[in-house]
Amino acid sequence: MSVTPSQIIEYQFCPRFIYFEYVSGIPQFEERHYKVQKGRNIHDLKMIRNKEYLRKRLGVKEKLIDQYLTNNTLRGKIDEVLVFADNFMAPLDYKFAKFNDKIYSTYLTQLYCYAVLIEENFGSRVNKAYLIYVRSKNKIVEIDVETKHKLEVKKIAGEVVGIIEDNFYPRATKYKKRCVTCTYRNICTK
Repeated sequence: MSVTPSQIIEYQFCPRFIYFEYVSGIPQFEERHYKVQKGRNIHDLKMIRNKEYLRKRLGVKEKLIDQYLTNNTLRGKIDEVLVFADNFMAPLDYKFAKFNDKIYSTYLTQLYCYAVLIEENFGSRVNKAYLIYVRSKNKIVEIDVETKHKLEVKKIAGEVVGIIEDNFYPRATKYKKRCVTCTYRNICTK
């Protein structure tokens, strides 16, 4: 069984999120949210408005678009896999967001998942990743990817698989403020 970056992010929000959605089968109805829909549509637009000069400025030799990659524990579709002259590779992800000098942990987790997938599918080391903030005139931000980030993703992927395959009801998040906005707050036994 393999999990998606979204499931890793949901687990980080609260492990019980995984239980309710994937074991109990209670949907969260994410598609109702405007930003989620807009973000999904942005991937179609990027094909039309491809900003080659951004890649050239970074020294990209080649790019692979919309790469669906998988391994024993992860799977995901990467907007772009960048190949550099030194044969290093990096994921690039578009965000329908404005850059406000802060990179959200959910964005980082997604990129770390992609780094693991690229390394295991292409056999190339990944030590950088990139975000493009569409609502900030396609601002590109470089992210360092360290071994500890990739190890953490693999660890969480195993825990997510354990919850789903073993029908395991995990502990709730220790950050109780998250419960206020949680889709499952009315059915979760804290």
